[in-house]
Amino acid sequence: MMHGDQEIECQISDAAMDELAGTRGTPSLARQAQFIALRDAIEMIASDIFDSGPVVRGATIRIFTKHISKEER
Repeated sequence: MMHGDQEIECQISDAAMDELAGTRGTPSLARQAQFIALRDAIEMIASDIFDSGPVVRGATIRIFTKHISKEER
């Protein structure tokens, strides 16, 4: 994710991606395709997390199932 010219590292757990996709137990080989399909939603969640807290230079935004709202499922 980008914030101006600063790159912000983001990560999402496998469980959070499955929650967002409405699936369970996605095989490791399918994760990249799943991420690409969900990329816009993942970036929106990461942006919301980034906007909700103080900016810590060099911090990684981590998305877990607790960050997936019912509306996003």
